Amino acid sequence: MNRAWLPLVGFGVLAAFLGVGLTLNPREVPSPLIGKPAPAFSLPTLAEPQKQFSVEDAKGKVWLLNVWASWCTPCLEEHPIIEVLSKKGIPVYGLNYKDKEAAATAWLRRHGDPYILSVVDPTGRVGIDYGVYGTPETYLIDKQGVIRFKHVGPLNPQVVERTLLPLIAKLRAS
Repeated sequence: MNRAWLPLVGFGVLAAFLGVGLTLNPREVPSPLIGKPAPAFSLPTLAEPQKQFSVEDAKGKVWLLNVWASWCTPCLEEHPIIEVLSKKGIPVYGLNYKDKEAAATAWLRRHGDPYILSVVDPTGRVGIDYGVYGTPETYLIDKQGVIRFKHVGPLNPQVVERTLLPLIAKLRAS
């Protein structure tokens, strides 16, 4: 008699897990890198390939690393928000991900370049180190070079106003 209830109990547990899963936001992908030092890299810049940029070069300031590509349609949707953040004095560095340099340069020329600089990651190796799922993604890195926030997908005004700007202000004050 007790065994007759097992499939029903199993179905109930499965339905509960499914119900919880449906309430989660797929854009909120937990990152094991939050609270840890940003993975080190030294990559050539898009504008001046003979010049290198590394995470160490940005230490001492609160900054954003925005992963983008010319082939990324959501990156174009996000681009005006990146421009606004840059105009507000927030240092934004680009990580041009798995892109052709000529296409990336033309894209920035056509749509505007809000980045202090963009580094080139043609193989996606640095993207792998950062746990990039796709483009765009944005990382907030503190003065000590620690990742404090990660956003998967295009930034939107709600995320910027409710989460990103207050966190930047808090990190700058500390």
